[in-house]
Amino acid sequence: MSKSLAAAVLATLSLVAGSNAMAEESPWLVRVRAVHLDPADKSDQVGGTGASDRLTISSKTIPEFDVSYFFTPNIAAELILTYPQRHDVMLDGAKIGSFKHLPPTLLLQYHFVNDSPFKPYLGAGVNYTTMSKVDILGGKGGLEHDSFGLALQAGVDYAIDKKWSVNFDVKKVQIRSDVFIAGAKVSRVKVDPLMVGVGVGYRF
Repeated sequence: MSKSLAAAVLATLSLVAGSNAMAEESPWLVRVRAVHLDPADKSDQVGGTGASDRLTISSKTIPEFDVSYFFTPNIAAELILTYPQRHDVMLDGAKIGSFKHLPPTLLLQYHFVNDSPFKPYLGAGVNYTTMSKVDILGGKGGLEHDSFGLALQAGVDYAIDKKWSVNFDVKKVQIRSDVFIAGAKVSRVKVDPLMVGVGVGYRF
């Protein structure tokens, strides 16, 4: 066998091996995170009762589960999920009620591919939040049932090996709702939380 033919055979085998490795790598990535949700707590004045009368929402740390699908090594879609979370509602620091919300978010991401174990990414998408079990002022108050908004994301995965990674993630999510008392709108609250999370990921 000539040297040129041997080189061609080796090159072909290398391409086939590379193609098989790409085929064997799953496009699915799952993560579990602990996320601290810190609301922006911006609202209109409540019913003209006074300049300082503002509604605020309690911050809390929540569990988060997400599933990503990689269309290419750079482009992925991520669906972020949790279970319904309860928050207290305060008026000038005094609790006036609570509600639950479920905020699934869908993001399109760009992942920066490099030879480092640090894999940064950026994302943007939409959030849908549904409110439930609203109990404000003993049932006299209410919130809108649904909220649609934008979501922005920045994060980084640190690869431990080919399957496991550690994740750090920051999101800003648009969640807003009108506030009603006895059926009349009295304010509009901008929850707009900053969500900072750490977790682990597994690539199938």
